[in-house]
Amino acid sequence: MRFDRKALAPPLRPANLLSPRELALAWSLMAALAVLAWVLVVAQAHDMGIEPGTMGMGVPLFLLLWLIMMIAMMFPSVAPVAVTWARAIGRRSTGLARASRLTQFVAGYLLVWTAFGLLAYGLLALTSDLVADHPDAGRWIGASAFLLAGLHQLGPLKTVCLRHCRSPMGTLVRYAGFRPWARDLRVGLHHGLYCLGCCWGLMIVLVPLGVMNVLAMAALAAVIFVEKLWRFGPALSLVVGVAFLVLAVLSLFQGWPLPGLEEPAGPMTETDMAPGTGPARWWPVSG
Repeated sequence: MRFDRKALAPPLRPANLLSPRELALAWSLMAALAVLAWVLVVAQAHDMGIEPGTMGMGVPLFLLLWLIMMIAMMFPSVAPVAVTWARAIGRRSTGLARASRLTQFVAGYLLVWTAFGLLAYGLLALTSDLVADHPDAGRWIGASAFLLAGLHQLGPLKTVCLRHCRSPMGTLVRYAGFRPWARDLRVGLHHGLYCLGCCWGLMIVLVPLGVMNVLAMAALAAVIFVEKLWRFGPALSLVVGVAFLVLAVLSLFQGWPLPGLEEPAGPMTETDMAPGTGPARWWPVSG
């Protein structure tokens, strides 16, 4: 009896997976959106600088800028889950239907971060008022933010949420059991909540470091990416948590960890110059 080896051999590519070309396109799209968001963030930060609070922005403008920041910082790390879900979507939909489902997934994910952005706006507005009325309050606000972030990095919630974000295939199996109604939107919301539970501590350190501090955003984005994709990511989370606790202590005695809580110096005039120095040398007169 002879067997047909070709018939028994597994297919080179399962039918429910995207083709290599489509996978490359999906990864490229995520990367392009992140790069575009970074370009916009850097340009806006150059114009605004680092100031306490909401920097005079209203809620709509702040949320728009916040979403651009989240796309820049979070999309590289969420790409594995997004592409994995795209593979599942590719089994039953094509063309515009697939694009619509992916849009729902991204919309659900960003909706979670929009809600958190509203909370961040309220926190920043309160911080701005406190720093303006009580300049010494900045060190306590900064120390509290670093303390909360450090405890979160070392706590069980971080471990649970990070485990979810680090397992795209396990996540896919779980999401496959969702009911069909608005499934992709609910998947985006669900994954967004896990992502928020994993990263909210990293985001609140932008209060002392400055919401528009590009270097701080880039460092945090790198931490988020490595935590979720590197095999030693959980160990890095612990190291970052300890570093935040150290910064919490230092913030009570040093001002350098708190650039986002320092009121910008006002412009000097000729009356602020030391007598006889001329306009080339500026310093505030004591007393």
